[in-house]
Amino acid sequence: MPWLMMSYSRRSRYSLSPSPYRRYDRSVSRSLSRSRSRSRDSSDAENPGNNLYVTGLSTRVTKRELEKHFSTEGTVEDVHLVIDPWSRESRGFGFVTMASVKEADRCIKYLNHSVLEGRVITIEKVSCV
Repeated sequence: MPWLMMSYSRRSRYSLSPSPYRRYDRSVSRSLSRSRSRSRDSSDAENPGNNLYVTGLSTRVTKRELEKHFSTEGTVEDVHLVIDPWSRESRGFGFVTMASVKEADRCIKYLNHSVLEGRVITIEKVSCV
């Protein structure tokens, strides 16, 4: 009678208790579709080439340290360090917006594979989707 046991398994679609994963998946997909539609409608959706993706960062690095590191090659307009909401530590990547495309290119040329807080960082331009 193996078919009886299957109907009572935890993964059964007839289970009375809702799956915590199903609710999470739904909210994530909803938020992603919202952000995509917003970015298509907004005028700043296109990247002029001065937005940089920085990865390989230490969990101890701060926005101020990242800004200081990049300011050696030009004017930093914005720094967005991606933070884990529970631990409040850096997730190891972030985004830096430079004042011009030339400055962004200079950062890639001179700061890519440089060391920040004991970690080798990599820098690329953010590509538009």
